[in-house]
Amino acid sequence: MTQSALIRPDWTPATVALMVVGFFVFWPLGLAVLAYILFGEKFGYFKRSADEKAEAVRAGFRRARGCYDQHFATGNVAFDEWRREELDRIEEQRRKLDEMRSEFDEYMRELRCARDREEFERFMRERGAGTGGRASTTD
Repeated sequence: MTQSALIRPDWTPATVALMVVGFFVFWPLGLAVLAYILFGEKFGYFKRSADEKAEAVRAGFRRARGCYDQHFATGNVAFDEWRREELDRIEEQRRKLDEMRSEFDEYMRELRCARDREEFERFMRERGAGTGGRASTTD
Protein backbone atom coordinates (compact mmCIF):
# COMPACT_ATOMS: atom_id res chain seq x y z
CA MET A 1 0.00 0.00 0.00
CA THR A 2 1.34 3.42 -0.85
CA GLN A 3 1.92 5.70 2.11
CA SER A 4 1.77 8.86 0.01
CA ALA A 5 -2.03 9.01 -0.02
CA LEU A 6 -3.61 11.89 1.88
CA ILE A 7 -6.15 9.64 3.60
CA ARG A 8 -4.43 6.45 4.65
CA PRO A 9 -4.90 4.21 7.68
CA ASP A 10 -2.52 6.16 9.91
CA TRP A 11 -2.59 9.07 12.35
CA THR A 12 -2.23 11.85 9.77
CA PRO A 13 -3.70 15.34 10.21
CA ALA A 14 -6.29 14.61 7.52
CA THR A 15 -7.55 11.39 9.14
CA VAL A 16 -7.65 12.98 12.60
CA ALA A 17 -9.61 15.93 11.20
CA LEU A 18 -12.02 13.58 9.44
CA MET A 19 -12.48 11.64 12.67
CA VAL A 20 -13.24 14.79 14.69
CA VAL A 21 -15.64 16.12 12.05
CA GLY A 22 -17.24 12.68 11.87
CA PHE A 23 -17.90 12.69 15.61
CA PHE A 24 -19.46 16.16 15.39
CA VAL A 25 -21.65 15.36 12.39
CA PHE A 26 -22.73 11.81 13.23
CA TRP A 27 -20.96 9.80 15.89
CA PRO A 28 -20.99 6.43 14.01
CA LEU A 29 -19.16 8.16 11.18
CA GLY A 30 -16.43 9.20 13.62
CA LEU A 31 -16.20 5.62 14.88
CA ALA A 32 -15.90 4.37 11.31
CA VAL A 33 -12.98 6.73 10.64
CA LEU A 34 -11.35 5.64 13.91
CA ALA A 35 -11.74 1.99 12.90
CA TYR A 36 -10.18 2.81 9.54
CA ILE A 37 -7.21 4.48 11.25
CA LEU A 38 -6.68 1.55 13.61
CA PHE A 39 -7.47 -1.41 11.36
CA GLY A 40 -7.11 0.03 7.84
CA GLU A 41 -4.14 -2.11 6.92
CA LYS A 42 -6.23 -5.24 7.43
CA PHE A 43 -9.00 -3.90 5.17
CA GLY A 44 -6.70 -4.18 2.15
CA TYR A 45 -6.15 -7.89 2.82
CA PHE A 46 -9.89 -8.38 3.45
CA LYS A 47 -10.80 -6.71 0.14
CA ARG A 48 -8.27 -8.75 -1.83
CA SER A 49 -9.51 -11.94 -0.19
CA ALA A 50 -13.16 -11.10 -0.91
CA ASP A 51 -12.34 -10.24 -4.53
CA GLU A 52 -10.52 -13.55 -5.02
CA LYS A 53 -13.43 -15.53 -3.56
CA ALA A 54 -15.99 -13.64 -5.65
CA GLU A 55 -13.97 -14.27 -8.81
CA ALA A 56 -13.80 -17.98 -7.97
CA VAL A 57 -17.60 -18.08 -7.63
CA ARG A 58 -18.07 -16.21 -10.93
CA ALA A 59 -15.69 -18.62 -12.68
CA GLY A 60 -17.69 -21.54 -11.28
CA PHE A 61 -20.92 -20.09 -12.69
CA ARG A 62 -19.29 -19.59 -16.08
CA ARG A 63 -18.13 -23.22 -16.10
CA ALA A 64 -21.52 -24.48 -14.96
CA ARG A 65 -23.36 -22.52 -17.64
CA GLY A 66 -21.19 -24.10 -20.33
CA CYS A 67 -21.89 -27.67 -19.27
CA TYR A 68 -25.57 -27.22 -18.30
CA ASP A 69 -26.94 -29.43 -21.07
CA GLN A 70 -24.21 -32.03 -20.65
CA HIS A 71 -24.84 -32.20 -16.91
CA PHE A 72 -28.51 -33.10 -17.33
CA ALA A 73 -28.01 -35.51 -20.23
CA THR A 74 -28.83 -39.11 -19.30
CA GLY A 75 -26.85 -40.77 -22.04
CA ASN A 76 -30.03 -42.22 -23.57
CA VAL A 77 -30.37 -40.36 -26.86
CA ALA A 78 -34.07 -41.13 -27.31
CA PHE A 79 -34.97 -39.95 -23.81
CA ASP A 80 -32.84 -36.81 -24.10
CA GLU A 81 -34.47 -35.99 -27.43
CA TRP A 82 -37.98 -36.53 -26.01
CA ARG A 83 -37.10 -34.42 -22.97
CA ARG A 84 -35.81 -31.59 -25.17
CA GLU A 85 -39.01 -31.69 -27.27
CA GLU A 86 -41.19 -31.61 -24.13
CA LEU A 87 -39.25 -28.68 -22.73
CA ASP A 88 -39.63 -26.84 -26.04
CA ARG A 89 -43.38 -27.58 -26.04
CA ILE A 90 -43.72 -26.28 -22.48
CA GLU A 91 -41.75 -23.15 -23.38
CA GLU A 92 -44.11 -22.57 -26.34
CA GLN A 93 -47.12 -22.94 -24.02
CA ARG A 94 -45.58 -20.44 -21.61
CA ARG A 95 -45.04 -17.98 -24.44
CA LYS A 96 -48.68 -18.34 -25.54
CA LEU A 97 -49.89 -17.82 -21.97
CA ASP A 98 -47.76 -14.68 -21.68
CA GLU A 99 -49.30 -13.34 -24.90
CA MET A 100 -52.82 -14.12 -23.66
CA ARG A 101 -52.10 -12.38 -20.38
CA SER A 102 -50.82 -9.26 -22.11
CA GLU A 103 -53.96 -9.23 -24.31
CA PHE A 104 -56.16 -9.57 -21.22
CA ASP A 105 -54.25 -6.78 -19.45
CA GLU A 106 -54.82 -4.54 -22.48
CA TYR A 107 -58.53 -5.43 -22.48
CA MET A 108 -58.82 -4.57 -18.77
CA ARG A 109 -57.02 -1.25 -19.37
CA GLU A 110 -59.48 -0.37 -22.12
CA LEU A 111 -62.41 -1.44 -19.92
CA ARG A 112 -61.20 0.79 -17.07
CA CYS A 113 -60.69 3.67 -19.47
CA ALA A 114 -64.21 3.27 -20.87
CA ARG A 115 -65.68 3.10 -17.35
CA ASP A 116 -63.76 6.21 -16.29
CA ARG A 117 -64.89 8.04 -19.41
CA GLU A 118 -68.53 7.10 -18.76
CA GLU A 119 -68.30 8.25 -15.13
CA PHE A 120 -66.73 11.54 -16.19
CA GLU A 121 -69.43 12.15 -18.82
CA ARG A 122 -72.15 11.37 -16.25
CA PHE A 123 -70.52 13.83 -13.84
CA MET A 124 -70.43 16.50 -16.51
CA ARG A 125 -74.10 15.88 -17.41
CA GLU A 126 -75.13 16.11 -13.73
CA ARG A 127 -73.03 19.22 -13.25
CA GLY A 128 -74.59 20.79 -16.34
CA ALA A 129 -78.09 19.90 -15.14
CA GLY A 130 -77.41 21.49 -11.75
CA THR A 131 -76.47 24.86 -13.30
CA GLY A 132 -79.66 25.02 -15.34
CA GLY A 133 -78.10 23.75 -18.52
CA ARG A 134 -75.73 26.69 -18.73
CA ALA A 135 -72.04 26.06 -18.92
CA SER A 136 -70.09 28.52 -16.81
CA THR A 137 -67.54 30.52 -18.72
CA THR A 138 -64.78 32.53 -17.16
CA ASP A 139 -63.03 35.23 -19.14
